[in-house]
Amino acid sequence: MDVEKTIRKYLPEVIHMSLATAADNKPWVCEVHFSYDDELNLYFRSTSDRRHSQEIAQNPNVAGNIVAPHGLGEKPRGVYFEGVAEMLENVDESHPAYKTYSVRLKAGPGIIEDAKVEDGPKFYKITISDLYLFDSRESKPSQKYHLKWGGNS
Repeated sequence: MDVEKTIRKYLPEVIHMSLATAADNKPWVCEVHFSYDDELNLYFRSTSDRRHSQEIAQNPNVAGNIVAPHGLGEKPRGVYFEGVAEMLENVDESHPAYKTYSVRLKAGPGIIEDAKVEDGPKFYKITISDLYLFDSRESKPSQKYHLKWGGNS
C-alpha cells in the first residue's frame, strides 16, 4: 500500500480532527476543523483562552487523529499524527494557513481580520513528525502503517 498516497486521498473526506494536548502531565483532547497544505502541515483556528491553545503555549507537542465517522459493519480508516503546534503571527492572504483554510472551509478574508483582534481566533500550524494510517478498507487483515514524516517524505 502506498501510505502517503492513501493519506492524501483520505484527508479531503474529513473536515475535523481530534487534537490531543497535555500540560502538567494531564492529557486533553478536542475537535477542531482543519486544513492542510502540500507538505501535510495541518492548520486550524482557535482562541487563546481555549484549553488546547493554553496547553500548546506550555507544551507544543501534540498528537491527534483524523477519522471519518463510520457505522457498525463499515470498514474504518483513520490517519493519526504526532507533531509540534504553534500559533502563527501575521497571517495574510498569501499565507498557506489562510489559503488552505479559506478554500477548504469556505471562509472569507474576515478570518484574517478576526486573527488581528486580541481575543479573536488565531491560526495554528501543526508540523507533522510522524503519520500513521490505520486501514481495514484495503488491508487484509487490518493494518497500522507508520510514515516518518518531518515535513517531507
